[in-house]
Amino acid sequence: MKRTFIHLALLVLTLSVGGCRTSSEQTETQAGSLSVTTKLDSTAQASPTVPAPEWTKNATIYEVNVRQFSAKGDLAGVEAQLPRLKELGVDIVWLMPIYPIGIQKKKGTLGSPYSVADYKAVNPEYGTFEDLKKLVQRAHDLGMRVILDYVPNHTAWDHPWVKQHPDWYTLAGGKMTSPLDEKGKPTGWDDVVDLNYNNPDLRAAMIDAMTFWVREADIDGYRMDVAGLVPDDFWQEVRPTLDKIKPVFMLAESEGDPSQFRSCFNMNYGWAMHALLKNIAKGKANARAIDSLLALRRKEYPRWAYQMQFTQNHDENTWNGTLSESFGAGAKAFVALTSTFNGMPLVYNGMESGLNRRLPFFEKDPINWGTYADATFYKSLLTLKHRNRALWNGEAGGDLVKIPTGRDEQVYAFYRQRDNDRVTVVINLSNQVQSIRLGGDGYAGLYTDVFEHKPMELKTGMTMTLKPWEYHVMTN
Repeated sequence: MKRTFIHLALLVLTLSVGGCRTSSEQTETQAGSLSVTTKLDSTAQASPTVPAPEWTKNATIYEVNVRQFSAKGDLAGVEAQLPRLKELGVDIVWLMPIYPIGIQKKKGTLGSPYSVADYKAVNPEYGTFEDLKKLVQRAHDLGMRVILDYVPNHTAWDHPWVKQHPDWYTLAGGKMTSPLDEKGKPTGWDDVVDLNYNNPDLRAAMIDAMTFWVREADIDGYRMDVAGLVPDDFWQEVRPTLDKIKPVFMLAESEGDPSQFRSCFNMNYGWAMHALLKNIAKGKANARAIDSLLALRRKEYPRWAYQMQFTQNHDENTWNGTLSESFGAGAKAFVALTSTFNGMPLVYNGMESGLNRRLPFFEKDPINWGTYADATFYKSLLTLKHRNRALWNGEAGGDLVKIPTGRDEQVYAFYRQRDNDRVTVVINLSNQVQSIRLGGDGYAGLYTDVFEHKPMELKTGMTMTLKPWEYHVMTN
């Protein structure tokens, strides 16, 4: 189902450029054509209360749209490709919802995977519970992890709870209602019904369902759908319960509330950065705006927090456009940028094969894998993430240090260093040739260009000429 407007509720779009203004509760920064409103976290630099598992420190994440991933669209089709994903450099396999889909008010032919009819069962179109256990075990054997997409905010209209526990649902005018957004406006998700988290019995049942998959299928965590619509005190209940079974990794589909990093979550979505980068690609903002947004994130987020950086995901691909539609000729430049930023890079299924169409949400239209034309490109970036500690996640990695170029509205250059490991990135984020001179210090030295496999020496004051959308990712 379409969730784009939730993101817009979190990211207030404007057409102006400006600085920052603060109040005691909020900070708003305008990054190019994007204004981002986020709560401030008064304990942003405190010690982590929900530490990420050790295996996440240099992890990458890959989203699987199970329905479209193989010709049959089942879990066995995903398991069969796990060795290839391991070779690509994937660590965390995120499965879109695998649960039975509601029939009542179903959208399209097959319905939305986010319309859940049973939280403790596998969609028979995808296989069986044993198929999921086999997939998870195979992933673990390969040194990978599996997280499930979970939908805590609402159920299908024909979920058994609707008749068994009507008091577990939100009422509007005495009737059950589809979800409302953060501003109390209709979402348009009329195939689902909103849950009422004021009811303690609902909370207990939801936690029971969440623990089920960790305990019985040995999954490694969750991506929580529209996590910002669920009360934060519920997340405070969830995390210790799950961690008693095993240390889990938790991803929030949310960005606006840094306190979620203290209550439950290890990583959230870099929605604001994604929207800004799309605006840069379309000439609606310039590269300087990246610094404003990064400065805000450093101020409001704990140092240990991860943001998921991405150019595509299921919502973006289906509703807003393919990689080429969103980023045009500069697509790979923006992938290189988001793969080397502070944060964990996401690869959406099919990108390694140059996915050039929108995958439908309610119908079957499997990915045409072809020859995996872009696999080497993504493998180069994900392998670098593993090997070079400068790019590791959170406090395990190095800070991003900006390199002045004299053309900072068009070119974004930076380095990250951790101990003796360093990565330097220079990217032309424009459709024009740019001549630059590197300023600052701290990055001089000998490197290897990750894509060209050629030695390169960087010096302060050196000049470079970059073709439109040209990118260099260099490792020492």
